[in-house]
Amino acid sequence: MTVRVRAARADDHEAIARVSIAAYEADGQLKGEIPYAATLADVASRVDAGEVYVAVDADEVVLGAVTFVLPGSPYAELSGPGEAEFRMLAVDPVAQGRGVGEALARACVRRAGELGCAAVVICTRDFAAPAQRLYARLGFVREPELDWSPMPGVQLLGLRLAL
Repeated sequence: MTVRVRAARADDHEAIARVSIAAYEADGQLKGEIPYAATLADVASRVDAGEVYVAVDADEVVLGAVTFVLPGSPYAELSGPGEAEFRMLAVDPVAQGRGVGEALARACVRRAGELGCAAVVICTRDFAAPAQRLYARLGFVREPELDWSPMPGVQLLGLRLAL
């Protein structure tokens, strides 16, 4: 499958919301009292706060999305001066395992390099083994001092990639 990453357009927002919620539901990240679905669905706010990229197939079907931000963005959780981060990387469950997530992550790393950032920092759920394998393959290193919990029962692991 050919995957192309491009900046999200306004007509992609509905598909981004759908794919993001589907991906997070499929891997168990929206179980219980976690109100994150509304944040994932609010694509317009994500676009206002940073850069949103989509991975599309040859027919322009949205297969995945990611939000790229710099320090000071309302969506920045870990990044400090000279760092970028990406959030909400999501791949449609029917497209997982085909390089979509890797293409989106690489696009964010490339964008950070274009902006002269020294590092990219991200967090991932403690149980998200496929995501952790992807990030390790791309060179991200676990930084335990970046681990945090936004709410009881949600543990996030901090990772850094020096550029």
